[in-house]
Amino acid sequence: MKFQRYDVIIVGTGISGIYTALNLAPDLRILMLSKRELTLCNSALAQGGVAAVMDKENDSYELHIKDTLIAGHYKNNLDNVKILVEQGPTDVMKLKDKYGVEFDLKQDGSIELTREGGHSRRRIAHHKDTTGFEIETNLIKQVQELKNVTVVNNSVLCRLEKQDGIFFADVLAHNDIPNGQEHQYYCADAVVLATGGIGRVYDFTTNSAIATGDGIQLAYNLGAEIKNLSYVQFHPTAFADKKNRECFLISEAVRGEGAYLLNCHKERFMQKYEPERKELAPRDVVSQCMMKEQELTGSDEFWLDISHKDPEFVKGHFPMIYNKVLEKGYDMTKEPFPVYPCQHYLMGGINVDGKGATNIPGLYAAGECSHTGVHGQNRLASNSLLEALVFSRLIAEDINKNRTNDKRDTVEYPMTSPEGAPLPKGIRTEVRHIMQKAYFITPNYEEAEKGLARIKELKHQVETSGYAITADFVETKSLVTVAYIILSEVIERKDKE
Repeated sequence: MKFQRYDVIIVGTGISGIYTALNLAPDLRILMLSKRELTLCNSALAQGGVAAVMDKENDSYELHIKDTLIAGHYKNNLDNVKILVEQGPTDVMKLKDKYGVEFDLKQDGSIELTREGGHSRRRIAHHKDTTGFEIETNLIKQVQELKNVTVVNNSVLCRLEKQDGIFFADVLAHNDIPNGQEHQYYCADAVVLATGGIGRVYDFTTNSAIATGDGIQLAYNLGAEIKNLSYVQFHPTAFADKKNRECFLISEAVRGEGAYLLNCHKERFMQKYEPERKELAPRDVVSQCMMKEQELTGSDEFWLDISHKDPEFVKGHFPMIYNKVLEKGYDMTKEPFPVYPCQHYLMGGINVDGKGATNIPGLYAAGECSHTGVHGQNRLASNSLLEALVFSRLIAEDINKNRTNDKRDTVEYPMTSPEGAPLPKGIRTEVRHIMQKAYFITPNYEEAEKGLARIKELKHQVETSGYAITADFVETKSLVTVAYIILSEVIERKDKE
């Protein structure tokens, strides 16, 4: 079988994937695979902003490092945290000055900085409450102008194999195909996995529909090291709407600008558990405090209230959130609105070094699917976009340095047929229910042990039953694999306690 050859395949078109492409040498042949349309990714959903030390008179690298370590419970990779913090401001300025990203500015033209939970200083560069979308759309424009980059929309990487230093990829693509979809085959010396998070392994998540952990599953089955996948972050303030699997996030910045968390009696309660930091404690701490308050009151009803602030200030800083909440029937300038914790982010993932490289030569991982160790056990707000920028640039620099000169247009490689029996329905739903019961904010070890036993059965079924390799099969295999790794880690951690 002939595989069309590229120098680099980038899987995922969020900020990590696109920023990698923009920093690669212009004569490299680059293939970018976008699972759906280019803007459907967690990057585009990021509201708060990018954390970076832009005001050195009132802030410092040391303070940013300290805040990151405190939020991460000192389980961070300190070397990579230093890389993140010290190199980050240069990439933020590059977004503004080279790529046209419009951050909110002060009258003197400098970047206006806000504060979020866990930060001791104002250091969040933002574009209202749609920072991720602003960055993503501007970088997309830039990458679409590159003649050496081919983007395939609506494409799912189904299989990834390696032989003789070359990666071989089976891609199910819908792009410009009249009859629906077909398998297409590509190969490259280097592969960058920038496939985002694992939110769809839960019943409720702030993640987009494509966040099924595909890159993690592919890397795991290729032999890459997966580390700390059970470091799952639950955001304390998703809009409380149990009708929708995909929950609308209420940015950390709303609390950063003075919003109060209220219990079912419409009373503030964080001061009971966190007398100094109150609502500005890190996300995992706030979520855990909410669970304590839920147990105390017997109610899962919580509210967020910023109505004591000037209405024009609220609308000006959070226009998208204001309109979304208004659509749900609440005017946040006049009244509290309901919130509840929800799966939000993954701190673990495909383990990489300070250059974004895995233990498999030529395989890299960037963004949420990677484990750089910068977040530790809990991510500090707005460090994710910074990580996406810094480490994807470092990946590009490493690929540029280690490139080969293989100019072949195609390579022959045997790969088995993707045909097979149809996948039974209901597996993904069962996985989500298991995970929601087994590990929400803190592990339920009894449910985790029962759940892991069932997940092992599902994993064996999916991997050995000869099902047809479709998009649904790939995502199901990914979710089962991710659930298996997470619950295995949870049980292993319990056994060590």
